[in-house]
Amino acid sequence: MEEEHVVEKKSNMSQQQIAGAVIIAGILIAGAILLKGTKAVINTADNTPVNTTLAKIDGSDRTMGNRDARVAVVLYEDFQCPFCGAISGLESDTPLIQSLKQRDPSWVPFMPGVNNYAENGKVLFVYRDWAFLGPESIRAAEAARCAGDQGKFWEYHDYLYGHQNGENEGAFSDLNLKSFAKILNLDTSSFDKCLDESKYAQAVADSRAEGTTAGVAGTPKGYILKNGKIVSVIDGAESWSTVKPKIDSALK
Repeated sequence: MEEEHVVEKKSNMSQQQIAGAVIIAGILIAGAILLKGTKAVINTADNTPVNTTLAKIDGSDRTMGNRDARVAVVLYEDFQCPFCGAISGLESDTPLIQSLKQRDPSWVPFMPGVNNYAENGKVLFVYRDWAFLGPESIRAAEAARCAGDQGKFWEYHDYLYGHQNGENEGAFSDLNLKSFAKILNLDTSSFDKCLDESKYAQAVADSRAEGTTAGVAGTPKGYILKNGKIVSVIDGAESWSTVKPKIDSALK
């Protein structure tokens, strides 16, 4: 009986290892796809995307930095997207981040660098929803906008990316989204009402539609603008070492 238990345990361990290998393989395949980016955007010789209609930046956008900056970085994301979580810089040692660094040992998340440029007034950073991974992505996007009604969009944004835990498995259930608001000291009565009434459901849907028109096919997907004109793109979970030169070029 003792020997049979050991054999059974080894068998179970083998199944777990196989399952783990499949998950890691899936991450690497998805990473390769998102790092490559969408083929819908065709670049000219000077790296300017053509046939791209990007919604104009306006007062409805969630922005960080100098509204009068000549250079803007518009980024479409999904709060459940693990690649968006990776580039946020809010987590440092997830399996996905490890795989990205295995592919490129110099890889570092680009959002801390973008945030620094925004804080220094060099660029305007624009966050846009492209919630495509399921109902919890949509509700998380709505919840972040509800937090924005109280001036805490970015705090809520960071909390979501710092607490990803699977896709549509309850991490971003309405109950949890409301608990996040409480943790962040929001007026929970107003927040809960906003979320329960789906105040921003149409805005989240519109943002995805606009992103799709612009050529977004996966997240994160970014556009670097100079004086309102697209001059470069960010395809997937790029490293800061590749994003920084694009922004610096636009700043010249």
